[in-house]
Amino acid sequence: MSTIHPTALVDAGAQIDTSVSVGPYAVIGPHVCIGAGTTVGAHCVIEGHTTIGQDNRIFQFASLGAAPQDKKYAGEATRLVVGDRNTIREFCTFNTGTVQDRGVTTIGDDNWIMAYVHIAHDCVVGNQTILANNATLAGHVQVGDYAIIGGLTGVHQFTKVGAHVMAGFASHISQDVPPFMMVDGNPLAVRGLNLEGLRRRGFSPARLSAIKQMHRLLYRQGLTLEAARSAIAELPATHPEAAGDIALLQSFLDASARGIAR
Repeated sequence: MSTIHPTALVDAGAQIDTSVSVGPYAVIGPHVCIGAGTTVGAHCVIEGHTTIGQDNRIFQFASLGAAPQDKKYAGEATRLVVGDRNTIREFCTFNTGTVQDRGVTTIGDDNWIMAYVHIAHDCVVGNQTILANNATLAGHVQVGDYAIIGGLTGVHQFTKVGAHVMAGFASHISQDVPPFMMVDGNPLAVRGLNLEGLRRRGFSPARLSAIKQMHRLLYRQGLTLEAARSAIAELPATHPEAAGDIALLQSFLDASARGIAR
């Protein structure tokens, strides 16, 4: 049987794996599904059409699956989907999606999400990210794999933060941040590359060389964005081992609607 504290209120319609632990005074609604090995701390509220995967650790006082903070929301059955092995610290708030977008807010696997983080409706958070205390994602934000969002950082709605980005403390992100970059400030500025993070993730010297060249083309040689993109498109011929990294940056630039931080 699941380990459910006698003071917890778990709706009979909820689908709770037998290995799930639910702490005192937690409230779990009828449309919630929680996978094996997940622990739910005291006083958590998990509601809405919410699916949570395996081996997550949800600390006390988190609120997951509440209605989106969007005036257009009219009670539609939108969703929140959380993957596996995430750490979700105290007082986090994750909202369900809206029908004006995907209808689902998605958090991937192996994320480290610290206290008071807000993930608004229709956000997409990848895998292996770190969101430090009080990081705030407005609606429709996308955060790539391995990105790090510093404490007290706000991300404007519809903004994209690329994979392997590092955003410093109290940054104001209102334009798209390309993969691999290190940014901070208000107004936001690109300070360099997240080289230490890339090295820790096993990027080879050859891959790092190509990423450094892309950074120079975008930010150090005075090129227009179109000229920089044309030069980046030629890099696979001289840096074949970094073809995937180059394609990642190219696809990000192609998808950018708000313009990139430059």
